Amino acid sequence: MKKLAIVGAVGVFAMLAPPALAQQSIGVLTGGTSGIYYPLGVALGKIYGEKIPNVKTQVQATKASVENLILLEQGKGEIALTLGDSLKAGWDGDEDAGFKAKLGKLRAIAAIYPSHIQLVATKESGIKTVTDLKGKSLSVGAPKSGTELNTRAILKAAGMRYADLGKVEYLPFAESVDLMKNNQLAATLQTAGLGVASLRDLSNSVEATVVSVPKAIVDKMGPPFTPVKIPANTYKGQDKDVETAGVPNYLVTHAGVSDELVYQMTKQVFESLPALAAAHPAGKEIKLETALAGVPIPLHPGAERYYKEKGLKK
Repeated sequence: MKKLAIVGAVGVFAMLAPPALAQQSIGVLTGGTSGIYYPLGVALGKIYGEKIPNVKTQVQATKASVENLILLEQGKGEIALTLGDSLKAGWDGDEDAGFKAKLGKLRAIAAIYPSHIQLVATKESGIKTVTDLKGKSLSVGAPKSGTELNTRAILKAAGMRYADLGKVEYLPFAESVDLMKNNQLAATLQTAGLGVASLRDLSNSVEATVVSVPKAIVDKMGPPFTPVKIPANTYKGQDKDVETAGVPNYLVTHAGVSDELVYQMTKQVFESLPALAAAHPAGKEIKLETALAGVPIPLHPGAERYYKEKGLKK
């Protein structure tokens, strides 16, 4: 009888144990290893693994925004980084952007840092303006990635299309730069935070030109794009500020992730900002006060709870 009582007590205790004690997994969906999403995602994975009890993390390199959102909708990941225009396109089910149907399970966690659309050409190519791309080779990013969607938007606003280019390459950042260093490619467009490693590598290896995307073109692109500047000396040989388009980045999850886990993921982002800043300079631009800026999809209830605690949301 004593044995039965002990077993019964253990069983009752197990039923009363809080669900947070159960082992959970967090899949972090990032981007190419030469971009900014990847080091920030690795840092997030480390933060979550160390600070959220009983959590196992896995960081996955991907083709970035569009693929990340599709994987989230399929439940193949718990948190992802994405560009704002891709996020809106996924929520709307924009087929031209690579979404066959509306991604209705997506939920927002936070607006993080703004990305700069960075169009860089070899000096030898003679490209100094967007229209100079006519007849020249350009790497536009992985097919239907956030970067590639940005390329289409810029060309359209400039009255151009892919057919006007000499050659279109659909390559990740590092591979694009390798071709440019070998005189096999004239230009690359890369949407990322300032000081992206691939473009630093390019400017340190060959003479390069950071090409202006003027405000007139950005205004034609419309929201969520805004006119921004790439500050002088961001890259070697760039001695002046350069106009371009900016687009916000977001951390996103899906409706199937528990409120408690998303609350913890949101909380640890803003309680670990020094670690994110150490992972990449773009991490320095992540701020709690701008976490809800321009969010184009519903917030996850777990994230909403955190912002209510902090007084950002009533």
